Amino acid sequence: MFFPLSGRNAKRRRQQSGFSRAGNRMIAGLLFLALSMLLSGCGILSTERLPQTPGGPAKAMVAKVPFFAQEELQCGPAALAMALNWSGVSIQPAELTPEVFTPGFHGSLQSGLIGATRRHGRLAYPIAGSEALLAEVAAGHPVIVLVNLGLSWYPKWHYAVVIGFDQDRDEVILHSGLTANEHLKSGVFLNTWQRGEYWGLLVLPPNRLPNTVEEGAWLEAVAGLERTGQWRGAAIGYATALKRWPQSFGALMGLGNSRYSQDDLAGAAEAFRRATLLEPKNGIPFNNLAQVLNKQGKRKEGLAMAQRAVELGGPHLDTFRQTLEAIKAQPPPKKGRRKK
Repeated sequence: MFFPLSGRNAKRRRQQSGFSRAGNRMIAGLLFLALSMLLSGCGILSTERLPQTPGGPAKAMVAKVPFFAQEELQCGPAALAMALNWSGVSIQPAELTPEVFTPGFHGSLQSGLIGATRRHGRLAYPIAGSEALLAEVAAGHPVIVLVNLGLSWYPKWHYAVVIGFDQDRDEVILHSGLTANEHLKSGVFLNTWQRGEYWGLLVLPPNRLPNTVEEGAWLEAVAGLERTGQWRGAAIGYATALKRWPQSFGALMGLGNSRYSQDDLAGAAEAFRRATLLEPKNGIPFNNLAQVLNKQGKRKEGLAMAQRAVELGGPHLDTFRQTLEAIKAQPPPKKGRRKK
């Protein structure tokens, strides 16, 4: 950065020889060239390559990922629109701008993309690192990535969508900026992605597991749908988890809660009952099952489950007692007349 000179120093500088001034201009020109190359993402010093994944393909391309040109400051809405449309949600970048664009930051925050993904009924599943990136693309999943096309002290953040790779050519293929199917040398891409801490985001239908899925991370992603009131999608996500991890207590509890929120009392009772079998010394599933059974009109069975939760105790004992007292306070259902 250059600062204006003043006073005697300025006069002394103006009296320098032509050789010095020319040298300064040359140095400034070289600095500007180097800075320009870095700002454009051309990390010419990077020698990093894509990792070789054992058993993985040498090249892959995700099919049917639409391209939306990313206008200035609108790379977030455009990148998310590409991923959402691939997942089956028909939407334009302009429709997403009010949801994800933050004027004060002149761009879109990662949390904004995640929140918008959930509001549209899709799973937002973050990933990190080259191996996960290659595995997901090879599985047919586009990945939104956050790269820094600038410097650490002069960042130029940008979202792109990785749709393919070719290890033989040492290339990553992206929808980025104004260019569809951009082929970028892996060293250049990894250099700019590293500045974004190798952050990536999958946008998936709730019935489609990531290739690199982990149980805890998946359940947290599905819980994000719950927090946005996407109960149907959450129920599908938990049911999908149970196909992969049949003994997942968290998935059963989440499934029960999601079904209950959709007034599927039979489905909720079935999920909570299975949870009590998995963790018979945990009062929480008994407490939830008690409430569902009572709402179904099965007061006697509900009382038994509520009593069991109180007997088990634990940090939620006060809540269990409230459930029990609430069921006791309700009058028993009236018996209908017997037919003669």
